[in-house]
Amino acid sequence: MYLHLGQSVVVPMRDIIGIFDLDNTSSSHITRAFLTRQEQEKRIVNISDDLPKSFVLCQKKGSAPVLYLSQLSSATLKGRAEEQLLE
Repeated sequence: MYLHLGQSVVVPMRDIIGIFDLDNTSSSHITRAFLTRQEQEKRIVNISDDLPKSFVLCQKKGSAPVLYLSQLSSATLKGRAEEQLLE
C-alpha cells in the first residue's frame, strides 16, 4: 500500500516512520535542530507549492531517512493512511 503525499509523490506505507504537523512540532528546539540537520544533510524533499503544513519522515530498510515537506495537513495525510489500512 502507498500513501499519496501530494504533487504526484507516493511512498510505501511500510517506509513511513511518522506524519507530523509542522506548526506544532517546529515550536520545539529539538525538532528545529532535527529539521536543520536533515536540511544540511540534503535529506529533505519539498513537495509543496505553498507553505508546507506537515512533514512525513520515511526510511527504507538499510537507507538514510528522508523527510518530505507536504502542503497537505497532517490530519489529511492521517486520514488517507487510515483509509489505506481499512482496504
